[in-house]
Amino acid sequence: MDLSERIKIITGSIPADVNLVAVSKTRSIEEILKVYEADIRDFGENKVQELIEKHDNLMDKNIRWHLIGHLQRNKVKYIVDKVHLIHSLDSVRLLEEIEKQFSLKNKIAKVLIQINIGREESKSGILEEDLINLINEVEKCSYVKVKGLMTIIPKGDEESSRIYFKKMKSIYEDLKTKSYNNVKMTYLSMGMTNDYKVAIEEGANIIRVGEGIFGKRIYDI
Repeated sequence: MDLSERIKIITGSIPADVNLVAVSKTRSIEEILKVYEADIRDFGENKVQELIEKHDNLMDKNIRWHLIGHLQRNKVKYIVDKVHLIHSLDSVRLLEEIEKQFSLKNKIAKVLIQINIGREESKSGILEEDLINLINEVEKCSYVKVKGLMTIIPKGDEESSRIYFKKMKSIYEDLKTKSYNNVKMTYLSMGMTNDYKVAIEEGANIIRVGEGIFGKRIYDI
């Protein structure tokens, strides 16, 4: 199956109101252009350096870049005005750095709060009980707007995946009932190549798909 066929299968299986982010980490400019030619406009990168290089090489294209990996505070300054959406706000200290760096260029940072819903030590994201404290700090900002939530769930079967996705949707819906100045629940980013269909059934409106679009990665040995 070639790339265009994979894209047709995925786009044909998701509702019109679900945003598809093509995870292009480790992929070449040529590969990205092939996906772009199939009318995909949202691309996700894990590392700041890789996002910047691709952004600068593809400035003539109408691409919306998403930073979906863990964001180090010392790298925030490099992505101001280059990233459409930061999916991985996970601490007050990172929030403060985003506010500082975006304020210097008078730009608004659109972000998602990443929740470690599976409470895995190996994963980034705040714990559910720390969410309100972070939101309270966001309310003090002038240059950061929270647009929703993101999660990366633990690997498991469909049943366990649904449990985590349902938890996220419940948190998302609860926050929707609250009134904030800088927080609006527009996006729920969850689901990847192997579980995006389940994620959509449980309420995701952003899915992040890499191998499902680009094919299996070939790693150098």
